Amino acid sequence: MHVSLETQNRLLLSVAIASAGLIHVSIAGSQILLGFGVLLLLVFQHKLKFPRIWLPLLLFFCWTMLSDALSPDPWGGRPQIKKFFVFLLIPLLYGVFSEQFENVYYLVVVWTAAATASAILGLVQFAGKYEHAKRVGENFYLAYVARRITGFESHWMTFGALQLSVLCIVAAHLFFSNRRMPGWAYGSIPIISAAILLGWTRSIWIASIPAILYLVWFWNRKMLALVPLIAVLAILVAPASTRARLSSLVSPHGDVDSNEHRVVVFRTGLRMIEAHPWLGLGPEQIGRKFNSYVPADIPRPLPTGFYGHLHNIYIQYAAERGIPALLLMLWLIGEAVWDWAQGIRKLAGKRSQQLFVLHGCIACTIAILVGGLGEFNLGDSEVLMMFISVIAIGYAALRSMDAKVTSL
Repeated sequence: MHVSLETQNRLLLSVAIASAGLIHVSIAGSQILLGFGVLLLLVFQHKLKFPRIWLPLLLFFCWTMLSDALSPDPWGGRPQIKKFFVFLLIPLLYGVFSEQFENVYYLVVVWTAAATASAILGLVQFAGKYEHAKRVGENFYLAYVARRITGFESHWMTFGALQLSVLCIVAAHLFFSNRRMPGWAYGSIPIISAAILLGWTRSIWIASIPAILYLVWFWNRKMLALVPLIAVLAILVAPASTRARLSSLVSPHGDVDSNEHRVVVFRTGLRMIEAHPWLGLGPEQIGRKFNSYVPADIPRPLPTGFYGHLHNIYIQYAAERGIPALLLMLWLIGEAVWDWAQGIRKLAGKRSQQLFVLHGCIACTIAILVGGLGEFNLGDSEVLMMFISVIAIGYAALRSMDAKVTSL
Protein backbone atom coordinates (compact mmCIF):
# COMPACT_ATOMS: atom_id res chain seq x y z
CA MET A 1 0.00 0.00 0.00
CA HIS A 2 1.36 3.37 -1.04
CA VAL A 3 1.55 6.02 1.67
CA SER A 4 2.03 9.60 0.56
CA LEU A 5 5.06 11.51 1.79
CA GLU A 6 2.78 13.97 3.56
CA THR A 7 1.09 11.15 5.47
CA GLN A 8 4.45 9.59 6.30
CA ASN A 9 5.74 12.86 7.71
CA ARG A 10 2.58 13.45 9.71
CA LEU A 11 2.67 9.95 11.21
CA LEU A 12 6.38 10.16 12.04
CA LEU A 13 5.88 13.56 13.65
CA SER A 14 3.04 12.29 15.82
CA VAL A 15 5.00 9.22 16.97
CA ALA A 16 8.16 11.25 17.62
CA ILE A 17 6.32 13.82 19.74
CA ALA A 18 4.39 11.12 21.62
CA SER A 19 7.56 9.13 22.35
CA ALA A 20 9.48 12.17 23.61
CA GLY A 21 6.48 13.50 25.54
CA LEU A 22 5.85 10.20 27.33
CA ILE A 23 9.32 10.37 28.88
CA HIS A 24 7.65 12.42 31.63
CA VAL A 25 4.75 10.02 32.11
CA SER A 26 5.68 6.44 31.21
CA ILE A 27 9.17 5.32 30.24
CA ALA A 28 7.79 2.01 28.97
CA GLY A 29 5.28 3.77 26.73
CA SER A 30 7.97 6.13 25.49
CA GLN A 31 10.30 3.30 24.53
CA ILE A 32 7.54 1.30 22.83
CA LEU A 33 6.73 4.31 20.66
CA LEU A 34 10.44 4.86 20.03
CA GLY A 35 10.68 1.34 18.64
CA PHE A 36 7.55 1.94 16.55
CA GLY A 37 8.97 5.21 15.24
CA VAL A 38 12.25 3.59 14.18
CA LEU A 39 10.28 0.79 12.52
CA LEU A 40 8.30 3.40 10.57
CA LEU A 41 11.54 5.04 9.43
CA LEU A 42 12.69 1.71 8.06
CA VAL A 43 9.32 0.83 6.47
CA PHE A 44 9.12 4.26 4.81
CA GLN A 45 12.76 3.86 3.72
CA HIS A 46 13.96 6.95 5.54
CA LYS A 47 17.63 7.08 6.44
CA LEU A 48 18.60 6.83 10.12
CA LYS A 49 20.27 10.23 10.28
CA PHE A 50 22.82 11.11 12.95
CA PRO A 51 24.40 14.54 13.43
CA ARG A 52 28.17 14.92 13.47
CA ILE A 53 28.47 13.69 17.05
CA TRP A 54 28.14 10.16 15.63
CA LEU A 55 31.89 9.53 15.95
CA PRO A 56 32.30 10.07 19.73
CA LEU A 57 28.96 8.33 20.23
CA LEU A 58 30.08 5.28 18.24
CA LEU A 59 33.42 5.18 20.05
CA PHE A 60 31.64 5.46 23.41
CA PHE A 61 29.46 2.49 22.47
CA CYS A 62 32.50 0.47 21.36
CA TRP A 63 34.48 1.29 24.50
CA THR A 64 31.54 0.33 26.70
CA MET A 65 31.24 -3.01 24.94
CA LEU A 66 34.99 -3.60 25.27
CA SER A 67 34.81 -2.78 28.97
CA ASP A 68 31.94 -5.20 29.37
CA ALA A 69 33.58 -7.97 27.33
CA LEU A 70 36.72 -7.83 29.47
CA SER A 71 34.91 -7.46 32.80
CA PRO A 72 34.52 -10.32 35.29
CA ASP A 73 30.83 -10.68 34.34
CA PRO A 74 30.04 -9.67 30.73
CA TRP A 75 26.54 -11.15 30.92
CA GLY A 76 25.79 -9.10 34.03
CA GLY A 77 26.66 -5.90 32.17
CA ARG A 78 24.05 -6.39 29.47
CA PRO A 79 21.57 -3.82 30.92
CA GLN A 80 24.02 -1.05 29.95
CA ILE A 81 24.42 -2.54 26.48
CA LYS A 82 20.64 -2.81 26.06
CA LYS A 83 20.36 0.85 27.07
CA PHE A 84 22.02 1.81 23.77
CA PHE A 85 18.55 1.35 22.29
CA VAL A 86 17.37 4.70 23.66
CA PHE A 87 19.96 6.53 21.55
CA LEU A 88 17.74 5.73 18.57
CA LEU A 89 15.82 8.80 19.70
CA ILE A 90 18.53 10.77 17.91
CA PRO A 91 17.75 9.58 14.37
CA LEU A 92 14.01 9.62 15.10
CA LEU A 93 13.81 13.18 16.44
CA TYR A 94 16.69 14.57 14.39
CA GLY A 95 15.28 13.08 11.20
CA VAL A 96 11.73 14.27 11.86
CA PHE A 97 12.49 17.80 13.06
CA SER A 98 15.23 18.44 10.51
CA GLU A 99 12.49 18.22 7.89
CA GLN A 100 9.66 19.75 9.96
CA PHE A 101 11.46 22.04 12.37
CA GLU A 102 8.56 24.48 12.72
CA ASN A 103 6.69 21.67 14.50
CA VAL A 104 9.17 21.58 17.37
CA TYR A 105 6.69 24.02 18.90
CA TYR A 106 4.26 21.15 19.50
CA LEU A 107 6.92 19.01 21.14
CA VAL A 108 7.65 21.82 23.60
CA VAL A 109 3.94 22.24 24.33
CA VAL A 110 3.64 18.49 25.05
CA TRP A 111 6.75 18.52 27.26
CA THR A 112 5.38 21.52 29.15
CA ALA A 113 1.96 19.94 29.66
CA ALA A 114 3.43 16.63 30.85
CA ALA A 115 5.95 18.25 33.20
CA THR A 116 3.32 20.61 34.60
CA ALA A 117 0.92 17.75 35.31
CA SER A 118 3.77 15.86 37.00
CA ALA A 119 4.68 18.97 39.01
CA ILE A 120 1.08 19.47 40.17
CA LEU A 121 0.92 15.83 41.23
CA GLY A 122 4.19 16.33 43.08
CA LEU A 123 2.84 19.36 44.95
CA VAL A 124 -0.25 17.36 45.92
CA GLN A 125 2.05 14.59 47.13
CA PHE A 126 3.99 17.10 49.23
CA ALA A 127 0.83 18.39 50.88
CA GLY A 128 -0.28 14.83 51.57
CA LYS A 129 3.05 13.83 53.09
CA TYR A 130 3.11 16.98 55.23
CA GLU A 131 -0.40 16.38 56.55
CA HIS A 132 0.33 12.72 57.20
CA ALA A 133 3.44 13.52 59.22
CA LYS A 134 1.52 16.13 61.19
CA ARG A 135 -1.38 13.74 61.84
CA VAL A 136 0.76 10.84 63.13
CA GLY A 137 3.25 13.02 64.97
CA GLU A 138 6.26 12.21 62.77
CA ASN A 139 9.26 14.48 62.38
CA PHE A 140 8.49 15.76 58.87
CA TYR A 141 12.11 16.34 57.92
CA LEU A 142 13.17 12.80 58.82
CA ALA A 143 10.12 11.22 57.18
CA TYR A 144 10.14 13.30 54.01
CA VAL A 145 13.85 13.25 53.16
CA ALA A 146 13.60 9.48 52.72
CA ARG A 147 10.31 9.54 50.74
CA ARG A 148 10.10 12.70 48.68
CA ILE A 149 7.76 13.75 45.90
CA THR A 150 8.16 12.01 42.56
CA GLY A 151 5.27 13.20 40.36
CA PHE A 152 4.83 10.62 37.60
CA GLU A 153 8.36 9.32 38.10
CA SER A 154 9.68 6.49 40.25
CA HIS A 155 12.33 8.55 42.07
CA TRP A 156 12.72 12.15 43.22
CA MET A 157 16.11 12.50 41.48
CA THR A 158 14.52 11.62 38.14
CA PHE A 159 11.59 13.91 38.87
CA GLY A 160 13.82 16.87 39.67
CA ALA A 161 16.06 16.42 36.65
CA LEU A 162 13.13 16.21 34.23
CA GLN A 163 11.42 19.19 35.81
CA LEU A 164 14.58 21.29 35.49
CA SER A 165 15.07 20.27 31.85
CA VAL A 166 11.58 21.44 30.93
CA LEU A 167 11.97 24.60 33.00
CA CYS A 168 15.05 25.45 30.91
CA ILE A 169 13.20 24.78 27.66
CA VAL A 170 10.12 26.84 28.63
CA ALA A 171 12.23 29.74 29.92
CA ALA A 172 14.26 29.69 26.70
CA HIS A 173 11.03 29.77 24.69
CA LEU A 174 9.79 32.75 26.69
CA PHE A 175 13.06 34.65 26.24
CA PHE A 176 14.08 33.81 22.66
CA SER A 177 11.21 32.44 20.55
CA ASN A 178 9.34 34.47 17.97
CA ARG A 179 6.26 32.29 18.47
CA ARG A 180 4.24 32.43 21.67
CA MET A 181 2.89 29.40 23.50
CA PRO A 182 -0.46 29.49 25.34
CA GLY A 183 -0.49 31.50 28.57
CA TRP A 184 -0.79 28.38 30.72
CA ALA A 185 2.56 27.15 29.37
CA TYR A 186 4.40 30.18 30.75
CA GLY A 187 2.26 29.94 33.86
CA SER A 188 3.85 26.53 34.40
CA ILE A 189 7.17 28.19 35.26
CA PRO A 190 6.25 28.98 38.91
CA ILE A 191 4.54 25.58 39.26
CA ILE A 192 7.57 23.65 38.03
CA SER A 193 9.87 25.89 40.08
CA ALA A 194 7.83 25.16 43.22
CA ALA A 195 8.02 21.42 42.52
CA ILE A 196 11.80 21.66 42.15
CA LEU A 197 12.08 23.62 45.39
CA LEU A 198 9.87 21.23 47.35
CA GLY A 199 11.55 18.21 45.78
CA TRP A 200 14.47 18.75 48.17
CA THR A 201 17.01 17.41 45.66
CA ARG A 202 20.01 19.57 46.41
CA SER A 203 21.93 18.68 43.25
CA ILE A 204 18.95 19.95 41.23
CA TRP A 205 18.85 23.17 43.26
CA ILE A 206 22.52 23.76 42.57
CA ALA A 207 22.22 22.85 38.88
CA SER A 208 19.29 25.23 38.37
CA ILE A 209 21.37 28.28 39.30
CA PRO A 210 23.92 28.31 36.42
CA ALA A 211 21.31 27.02 33.95
CA ILE A 212 18.88 29.87 34.65
CA LEU A 213 21.67 32.43 34.97
CA TYR A 214 22.89 31.41 31.52
CA LEU A 215 19.46 32.03 29.98
CA VAL A 216 18.96 35.36 31.75
CA TRP A 217 22.48 36.49 30.78
CA PHE A 218 21.74 36.09 27.08
CA TRP A 219 18.19 37.40 27.38
CA ASN A 220 18.62 40.56 29.43
CA ARG A 221 21.72 41.03 31.57
CA LYS A 222 20.08 43.82 33.52
CA MET A 223 17.71 41.22 34.95
CA LEU A 224 20.51 39.11 36.42
CA ALA A 225 20.18 40.78 39.80
CA LEU A 226 16.60 39.51 40.05
CA VAL A 227 17.63 35.85 39.91
CA PRO A 228 19.25 35.66 43.35
CA LEU A 229 16.50 37.92 44.73
CA ILE A 230 13.80 35.54 43.48
CA ALA A 231 15.76 32.59 44.85
CA VAL A 232 16.00 34.20 48.29
CA LEU A 233 12.29 35.06 48.29
CA ALA A 234 11.44 31.48 47.31
CA ILE A 235 13.46 30.15 50.22
CA LEU A 236 11.88 32.64 52.63
CA VAL A 237 8.32 31.69 51.71
CA ALA A 238 9.13 27.97 51.64
CA PRO A 239 8.35 25.81 54.67
CA ALA A 240 10.92 25.93 57.47
CA SER A 241 11.80 22.30 56.74
CA THR A 242 12.83 23.29 53.21
CA ARG A 243 15.17 25.94 54.59
CA ALA A 244 16.58 23.27 56.90
CA ARG A 245 17.21 21.07 53.87
CA LEU A 246 19.10 23.92 52.22
CA SER A 247 21.26 24.43 55.30
CA SER A 248 22.09 20.72 55.24
CA LEU A 249 24.49 21.46 52.39
CA VAL A 250 26.93 22.77 55.00
CA SER A 251 25.33 21.54 58.22
CA PRO A 252 23.86 18.05 57.70
CA HIS A 253 21.39 16.51 60.07
CA GLY A 254 23.55 13.55 61.01
CA ASP A 255 23.18 10.42 58.87
CA VAL A 256 19.80 11.56 57.51
CA ASP A 257 21.36 13.76 54.84
CA SER A 258 23.68 12.15 52.32
CA ASN A 259 26.75 14.35 52.85
CA GLU A 260 28.90 11.62 54.41
CA HIS A 261 27.55 9.04 51.98
CA ARG A 262 28.62 11.21 49.02
CA VAL A 263 32.15 11.48 50.44
CA VAL A 264 32.37 7.71 50.77
CA VAL A 265 31.22 6.97 47.20
CA PHE A 266 33.49 9.71 45.81
CA ARG A 267 36.60 8.41 47.53
CA THR A 268 35.74 4.81 46.70
CA GLY A 269 35.19 5.76 43.07
CA LEU A 270 38.62 7.37 42.90
CA ARG A 271 40.19 4.14 44.17
CA MET A 272 38.34 2.19 41.49
CA ILE A 273 39.64 4.55 38.80
CA GLU A 274 43.17 4.33 40.17
CA ALA A 275 43.01 0.52 40.05
CA HIS A 276 41.29 0.28 36.62
CA PRO A 277 41.96 3.50 34.66
CA TRP A 278 41.55 2.11 31.14
CA LEU A 279 38.45 -0.11 31.14
CA GLY A 280 37.02 0.38 34.61
CA LEU A 281 35.41 -2.41 36.58
CA GLY A 282 32.88 -3.05 33.82
CA PRO A 283 29.19 -2.15 33.39
CA GLU A 284 26.99 -3.04 36.38
CA GLN A 285 30.05 -3.94 38.51
CA ILE A 286 30.21 -0.86 40.76
CA GLY A 287 27.65 -2.03 43.31
CA ARG A 288 28.93 -5.60 43.31
CA LYS A 289 32.56 -4.62 43.91
CA PHE A 290 31.97 -1.53 46.04
CA ASN A 291 33.02 -2.90 49.42
CA SER A 292 36.33 -4.15 48.00
CA TYR A 293 37.42 -0.59 47.20
CA VAL A 294 36.22 1.35 50.25
CA PRO A 295 39.27 3.12 51.76
CA ALA A 296 40.47 1.48 54.95
CA ASP A 297 40.19 4.67 57.01
CA ILE A 298 36.42 4.94 56.45
CA PRO A 299 34.63 3.58 59.55
CA ARG A 300 32.05 0.83 59.34
CA PRO A 301 29.12 0.58 59.10
CA LEU A 302 28.98 2.87 56.11
CA PRO A 303 26.66 5.89 56.18
CA THR A 304 23.07 5.30 55.11
CA GLY A 305 22.66 5.53 51.33
CA PHE A 306 22.54 3.68 48.03
CA TYR A 307 25.85 2.14 46.97
CA GLY A 308 24.82 0.66 43.64
CA HIS A 309 26.45 3.53 41.73
CA LEU A 310 28.74 6.46 42.53
CA HIS A 311 26.28 9.40 42.38
CA ASN A 312 28.53 11.37 40.01
CA ILE A 313 28.51 10.97 36.22
CA TYR A 314 32.23 11.74 35.88
CA ILE A 315 33.41 9.33 38.55
CA GLN A 316 30.83 6.74 37.49
CA TYR A 317 31.80 6.58 33.82
CA ALA A 318 35.52 6.53 34.60
CA ALA A 319 35.21 3.88 37.34
CA GLU A 320 32.74 1.71 35.44
CA ARG A 321 34.04 1.94 31.86
CA GLY A 322 37.44 3.63 32.13
CA ILE A 323 38.75 7.17 31.73
CA PRO A 324 38.58 6.94 27.89
CA ALA A 325 34.82 6.35 28.11
CA LEU A 326 34.42 9.47 30.24
CA LEU A 327 36.51 11.50 27.78
CA LEU A 328 34.44 10.23 24.86
CA MET A 329 31.20 11.27 26.55
CA LEU A 330 32.67 14.70 27.34
CA TRP A 331 33.85 14.98 23.72
CA LEU A 332 30.30 14.28 22.53
CA ILE A 333 28.76 16.85 24.88
CA GLY A 334 31.46 19.43 24.28
CA GLU A 335 31.14 19.12 20.50
CA ALA A 336 27.37 19.54 20.71
CA VAL A 337 27.61 22.65 22.90
CA TRP A 338 30.27 24.12 20.58
CA ASP A 339 28.06 23.56 17.54
CA TRP A 340 25.02 25.08 19.26
CA ALA A 341 27.05 28.11 20.37
CA GLN A 342 28.24 28.66 16.80
CA GLY A 343 24.63 28.49 15.62
CA ILE A 344 23.60 31.08 18.22
CA ARG A 345 26.38 33.39 17.04
CA LYS A 346 25.09 33.14 13.46
CA LEU A 347 21.58 34.08 14.56
CA ALA A 348 22.92 37.29 16.12
CA GLY A 349 20.29 37.43 18.86
CA LYS A 350 17.30 37.58 16.51
CA ARG A 351 14.28 35.83 18.08
CA SER A 352 13.42 32.60 16.32
CA GLN A 353 12.50 28.97 16.89
CA GLN A 354 16.13 28.05 16.27
CA LEU A 355 17.46 30.56 18.79
CA PHE A 356 15.24 29.36 21.62
CA VAL A 357 16.04 25.69 20.93
CA LEU A 358 19.79 26.28 20.86
CA HIS A 359 19.78 28.34 24.06
CA GLY A 360 17.46 25.84 25.73
CA CYS A 361 19.74 22.97 24.73
CA ILE A 362 22.79 24.65 26.24
CA ALA A 363 20.89 25.47 29.45
CA CYS A 364 19.72 21.84 29.74
CA THR A 365 23.27 20.64 29.20
CA ILE A 366 24.57 22.96 31.90
CA ALA A 367 21.94 21.54 34.24
CA ILE A 368 22.96 17.96 33.41
CA LEU A 369 26.68 18.62 33.81
CA VAL A 370 26.34 20.51 37.10
CA GLY A 371 23.69 18.17 38.49
CA GLY A 372 25.94 15.27 37.50
CA LEU A 373 28.46 16.35 40.11
CA GLY A 374 26.05 15.16 42.79
CA GLU A 375 24.12 12.41 41.06
CA PHE A 376 24.53 9.83 38.29
CA ASN A 377 21.67 11.52 36.46
CA LEU A 378 22.42 10.01 33.04
CA GLY A 379 22.06 6.59 34.63
CA ASP A 380 18.29 7.16 34.74
CA SER A 381 16.70 6.11 31.45
CA GLU A 382 14.19 8.97 31.67
CA VAL A 383 16.86 11.63 32.18
CA LEU A 384 19.09 10.08 29.53
CA MET A 385 16.23 9.99 27.02
CA MET A 386 15.34 13.60 27.74
CA PHE A 387 18.95 14.65 27.24
CA ILE A 388 19.19 12.66 24.02
CA SER A 389 16.00 14.38 22.84
CA VAL A 390 17.56 17.76 23.59
CA ILE A 391 20.67 16.84 21.60
CA ALA A 392 18.52 15.74 18.66
CA ILE A 393 16.38 18.88 18.46
CA GLY A 394 19.47 21.06 18.95
CA TYR A 395 21.05 19.57 15.84
CA ALA A 396 17.72 19.70 14.02
CA ALA A 397 17.73 23.47 14.67
CA LEU A 398 21.19 23.74 13.13
CA ARG A 399 20.16 21.67 10.11
CA SER A 400 17.07 23.84 9.58
CA MET A 401 19.32 26.92 9.63
CA ASP A 402 21.57 25.39 6.97
CA ALA A 403 18.54 24.47 4.84
CA LYS A 404 17.23 28.05 5.07
CA VAL A 405 20.59 29.47 3.97
CA THR A 406 20.77 26.99 1.08
CA SER A 407 17.30 27.96 -0.16
CA LEU A 408 18.14 31.67 -0.28
